[in-house]
Amino acid sequence: MKKDIQISYEHFKNSSELNTIEQALFDRAKQARENAYAPYSNFLVGCSVLLENGEIFSGNNQENAAYPSGLCAERTTLFWVAANFPDVKVKKIFVVGGPKEFHEKNPPIPPCGACRQSLIEYETKQNENIDLYFSSMNDEVVKVHSIKDLLPFYFDSTFL
Repeated sequence: MKKDIQISYEHFKNSSELNTIEQALFDRAKQARENAYAPYSNFLVGCSVLLENGEIFSGNNQENAAYPSGLCAERTTLFWVAANFPDVKVKKIFVVGGPKEFHEKNPPIPPCGACRQSLIEYETKQNENIDLYFSSMNDEVVKVHSIKDLLPFYFDSTFL
């Protein structure tokens, strides 16, 4: 039997279509991207997170000469937030990424598979969807209303 999966998402041609909070998250993620440590790939990613208490935190990718030892911006940011605010829900995550040498044709950059799985963990833990936005430096933005939209066959604690 064949089944289909459909997702809904929002597309913004540029960041001027975002509301004030979304624009602040976009700006913080872009700013964090500038401090990314990516000397090997030259692929810079910044991430910002809005907590239910209104606080915004950001982080970026950190590479390592032993490639698997580096960490993506999403996990760097989310792990720090979870360690410091374990009982505060994450409401929104904004990711801005792309090559160091920006090119206008770069499409919005979604989280990698490992980050999607890590983000699912926190969405499941808090039993509430997290709005995820992703973009490149060209200002085009995609928004999904749940991480599960990007990873429909996710693994969580129900399998254990």
